[in-house]
Amino acid sequence: MSAITNDAEFDMTLGQSPAPSDVADVYDGIGQIYGAAWGPNYHYGYWDDDNDHASIEAATDRLTDMMIDGLRGQSGQRVLDVGCGIGHPALRLVQKSGVDVVGISVSHVQVAQANELAAGAGLADKATFQFTDAMDMPFADGSFDSAWAFESMWHMPDRAQVLSEISRVVRSGGRLAIADVIERGPVSPEGRKVLDHVCANYAVKSLGTIEEYREALAANGFVDVDIRDVTANCNRTLAVMADAVETRRDELNALVGEEQAQSLLDFMRLSAVTPEQGYVFLTATRA
Repeated sequence: MSAITNDAEFDMTLGQSPAPSDVADVYDGIGQIYGAAWGPNYHYGYWDDDNDHASIEAATDRLTDMMIDGLRGQSGQRVLDVGCGIGHPALRLVQKSGVDVVGISVSHVQVAQANELAAGAGLADKATFQFTDAMDMPFADGSFDSAWAFESMWHMPDRAQVLSEISRVVRSGGRLAIADVIERGPVSPEGRKVLDHVCANYAVKSLGTIEEYREALAANGFVDVDIRDVTANCNRTLAVMADAVETRRDELNALVGEEQAQSLLDFMRLSAVTPEQGYVFLTATRA
């Protein structure tokens, strides 16, 4: 296993709030290689246990379906997708629930890809995607029936501010679902190195904790909070993703160089077995 080193392409000052352009750079650059290797569901997968040998596609769809079930969406409702990526989970939400989705991202590349994907699926009238900063949304108060944030909250400079904005634009009684990478304690010195590396190189100011989520949700008007630590079900993703990205090694080498490419792959495999890097699935209701 190689030592942890900074990924030169994305090196940031630890603790510095990522700008929207920093987040976009991650997903528009190396994220395109990750996406090509991983598939359209560019998020973690969910496996029931160590004996579950579900494919990447099945495991990632399973996590998407958990989010869909958490929203309890109904035909005709309007859902906000905070940090929509290329829109694949949002389109699955539309197809399974009949809702209308507005997705937002700080990546012009992702917005364009998401709108193209929606048009190709014949869902352009049900799912639209736009360039918008989740910290300052242009939407009217109470204009959505529900919202989700699918692995986007860890990139936010201020998660409480984003939750405040979501609370503002979601009507009373509306549902919220979040899937996010988190910090789990107690944190060992080696675990801290891994978490710090994530923050310094992937446009992350800090990884939140379950307790911080509870406090921020309560402070921003969310009730009936249900939080599940699903680290044991999801962290296999990182090792499986490393294997998938290995198949695109020539592209990765061309982007960051052979040494950095190896460091990236080693780091993903290290993260998969670092218990301090966790994963959470939560739902709540806007009071």
